Formats: sequence, structure tokens, C-alpha cells
Amino acid sequence: MATVGRLATRLLDAALPARCPGCGAEGPPICAACATGLDARLELPAGIAIGLPSDVPPPLLQLEWCAPFTGVVRTALHELKYSGEQRLAVPLGAAIARRWRKVGAGGDVLVPVPVHAARMRRRGYDQAELLARAAAAELRLPCASILERARATIAQFDLDRSARAVNVAGAFRLRPDDGHLHGAKPLAGHWVVLIDDVVTTGASLAACAVPLLEAGAVGVSAITVARER
Repeated sequence: MATVGRLATRLLDAALPARCPGCGAEGPPICAACATGLDARLELPAGIAIGLPSDVPPPLLQLEWCAPFTGVVRTALHELKYSGEQRLAVPLGAAIARRWRKVGAGGDVLVPVPVHAARMRRRGYDQAELLARAAAAELRLPCASILERARATIAQFDLDRSARAVNVAGAFRLRPDDGHLHGAKPLAGHWVVLIDDVVTTGASLAACAVPLLEAGAVGVSAITVARER
């Protein structure tokens, strides 16, 4: 199936060349000049400077992102999510992998933050899953889509910080029919890295971490393409 997918992508590229979301040039999904914007934070150290309060929401161990939610990054994520330009997931996922190689404290399996099933049906794909699979290929780690949304939630950008946490509390659970999960503690011994497109407060990522830890994960970290403040 993966071979069929790659062939379909090559045929699409030949018929409809990608246009860079930064400058509009035909060719790669993001041209080399604009792609530098994906690595805006690549050389920054991990963690929080000594003396500053941490804004990593518990129970996450680490929260990282590649770039601010501006410019080519913002446009690329919007085109990936709302315009069906799935080819953008490859360079965006590769940026996630580069940042995680630099600063990741650990992790042995990547798990995407799931969209609700109704949105998945409308869109036809889950952008976080595409990003996670692209990053996993670069990092040579497994990608497991083992989470699902137990209920629909209000769009987080409509809410303030405290309301966001309430909105997503209990909204995620393990997929009961997933072939990756076996036993009472199916994630025992695993350190999970959550993958998503954009983070603001981290409430959704923290909510995702809860069922993963309940399933036995030794720790849960997270990394996204961008952060919006």
C-alpha cells in the first residue's frame, strides 16, 4: 500500500506540480529558500531558561515546536489542513524530526493527536497523522495512531486558557480496536511523543497524555510544527 501511495504522489506531482506556500514557486511542496522558516528554532536549546516559570502543561515531560505560527509556516499548515495539500506533510514532518533530534529528551513511539471522526470524514485525512508518519520515517521510529476523540470539542481558538483545559478534559481515549494495544497496560515501558500541527496552551496535548499514561507509558512528551501565542 505504501508503494501505491508513493506512486500516486509522483503522478500527482507530474500532473499538478506543488506550489510553495511561501513564494508560489512551482516545484517542491516548500522551496529551499522558504523552507528555512521551518527551522526557526532549530538551534535554540531545549527546555526553559533557569529562573523562568515552566509553561509545559502537566503531565507532559517536554513540549517543543519548530517555529512560530507565522509566515510560510502558518500558510503551509492552513493549506495542509483546509486546502487538501497533503504533500506539505512531508517537509513539515521532516522539520519536526530535525527539531526532535536536536532537543528531544527521549521517546520511542510517535502518536498523532487525532481529529474527531466527523472532521476526519469531511476532510478525508488527519493532518497530525500525516505529520507523525513523515516525522517517524525520518526518525526511524514507529508511528501508532492509537488515540481517538471520545467526543467532539469546541474549536480551541475560540476559548481562553482556562476554558481550553476544561473543553478537552476527558476528550481523548485509546482506540479499543487498535492492533497495537495488548494487555492491561499496553504501553508499559514506552515513552510516547505526541505530534500535532499547532500548540497554544498545550491543553489538548496534556489531555492526550492522560490515557497514554493510564495505559502504562513511562512518559509523554510532545512536539508540534508551530506554536501560537
